[in-house]
Amino acid sequence: MSVRRRLTTASGAVLLTLTVAGCSGLGRTAVGPVAYETRGDAVVRVTSPPVKGCHRLPLGAKRVENGTLVDLILYRTRDCKGEEPIYLPTNTADSIVPGTLPWRSYTIVH
Repeated sequence: MSVRRRLTTASGAVLLTLTVAGCSGLGRTAVGPVAYETRGDAVVRVTSPPVKGCHRLPLGAKRVENGTLVDLILYRTRDCKGEEPIYLPTNTADSIVPGTLPWRSYTIVH
C-alpha cells in the first residue's frame, strides 16, 4: 500500500470520527412521553424531552409517569440537586406520599 493511499485512508477515518463525534450530542431526545400530574390535578405531557440538562416541573408534580425509552431521576428541588432523589425506570410511574413535597425537576439517565 502506498504512503499516499495510507494517508488518504487515515485522513478519511479522522474526518469520519470527527463528524460522528460532533453530531452525536445534537438533538438527542428521550423517545416517548413524560407525563405528570400537578397538585392542582392538571396533567402535563412532555414528548421526547432532550437527554441533557435539568428539566423543571414548574407546577410541581404529585405523580410522574415515565413513558420514554430511558430512565429518569426525580428531585424535590428545582435544580436537579438535593437529597433523596428517586430513580424512575422506563415505563413506570411514581407518586408522592400525601403531605410530602412534590417533584420539582428531573434528569434523564443516558
